[in-house]
Amino acid sequence: MAEHEAAREQALDAAERLFYGRGVQAVGMDAVRDASGVSLKRLYRLFPSKEALVLQFLRRRDERWRQALARHVDAYTAPDDRLLAVFDRLHTWFCEPDYRGCAFVNSFGELGGVSAEVADQARRHKQAFRDYLAALVEDSGLPAELTDQLFLLAEGAITTAAITGTAAPALHARTAARLLVRAHRQHAPAVPDSVP
Repeated sequence: MAEHEAAREQALDAAERLFYGRGVQAVGMDAVRDASGVSLKRLYRLFPSKEALVLQFLRRRDERWRQALARHVDAYTAPDDRLLAVFDRLHTWFCEPDYRGCAFVNSFGELGGVSAEVADQARRHKQAFRDYLAALVEDSGLPAELTDQLFLLAEGAITTAAITGTAAPALHARTAARLLVRAHRQHAPAVPDSVP
């Protein structure tokens, strides 16, 4: 069982590097075999089709991406700092040498029109990210409408950073997020004094 799991992880590690680095359609199962050292026969026993491998790559990436974000944000306690920490985490991610944008957007662009499961996986990832932001906004006591504003800032930064090859969009998005948070705080309705 340990050998089976090790081969599975080797294959997924190789698939992630290749799919994320080159694109899903440009990478065949032979390339995954060569990069992972897992035989083609075993590869197909682990993942009965390339689509199955793509879906597992996306599921694992979703889990790891969201865990890394939560670990970063959890280092902060003040609600507004936690919101802005999302953009700090994006900046760290954009600075990684192999950054090529969002694997889910990339996969959706390549396969979303022909694979309902890939499209669904991309939608679930984006919804989970939005739900995470919504929880941070709720914890901060700010209006729910801020969620979609922050979500769009983050998503725009992710795409712009990939296209421009710079991490600066995370800093611009953070500045805009800070201004939005401040504006919502200034326009929050006053809490009435309690009636004696």
